[in-house]
Amino acid sequence: MKHNYTFEISAFGDEISQQFDEQVDGIEQIGLDRIDLRGVGGTNIIDLEEAERERIRTVLADRGISVSTVGSPIGKVDVTGGVEESATRAASGQRVDSFEDHLGRFERAIAVADEFDADYLRVFSYYVPEGSDPSAHREEILRRMQRKVDIAEQADQILVHENVTDVYGESPARLRDLLTTIDSPYFRAIFDAANFYQYGSTPFPDALLQLIEYVETLHVKDAKQHPDGTVEMTPLGEGDVDIPAIIGALSDRGFDGTLSIEPHLSLDGPGDALSGHDAVLREAETLQTLLDEV
Repeated sequence: MKHNYTFEISAFGDEISQQFDEQVDGIEQIGLDRIDLRGVGGTNIIDLEEAERERIRTVLADRGISVSTVGSPIGKVDVTGGVEESATRAASGQRVDSFEDHLGRFERAIAVADEFDADYLRVFSYYVPEGSDPSAHREEILRRMQRKVDIAEQADQILVHENVTDVYGESPARLRDLLTTIDSPYFRAIFDAANFYQYGSTPFPDALLQLIEYVETLHVKDAKQHPDGTVEMTPLGEGDVDIPAIIGALSDRGFDGTLSIEPHLSLDGPGDALSGHDAVLREAETLQTLLDEV
């Protein structure tokens, strides 16, 4: 069955390179006119100095490239903020701030997304303390997320939640709970099928059917499980995630959001890129093949 899809295709610039000029060159070489902004020179886009952000905006305008998502790290902090983080989280650079400090950073992220006229601002739903029952933190997480959604509504900025390991919304059920309880057109979902697979959920149909009406963006990446139970990201089409079925189901619902290429094939790729130019180009070519077949 062929689907007439109406969605956009984008790619994370820092999957190509940490150098912004190389990101833009890569986006053009891949044949895209949209970019997801996250890391530049090892710094998140929301933390760059104003002069550097202005240069980036000028280059994007000159090259005719629009911004799909500002990939902020907002919400990637411990919900109990201010407590000492675990050795594992400290080693991985995960921050712990007070909520008011973090809210100030969120407001900065909102302003940066506005500067770039971004369709979406990516957020997360807080790490829960290791060994703790996530449900014990539901009310506090909902309070914090609702406050941010209220700010986003005033700014006319859509927030999209990404499901990643160890945040409250890593599970389809808990993410659906957040989305249905807050119930705002300014709070929607990124569907990262590979991350759901890493969590232990079946991306399609189980996870998607719980969230499909809230999905604004699909992160395009694949993953496979090894015999020892560990999950590794793989090139698109070489893993266990049924990306064509997911795209087909979204298309059937008239999905008009964004497919964002985010292979995450290496955390120390060429020049500190998360995947590298050649890998992202192959992902884009594979995606186009899949779309031709869907």
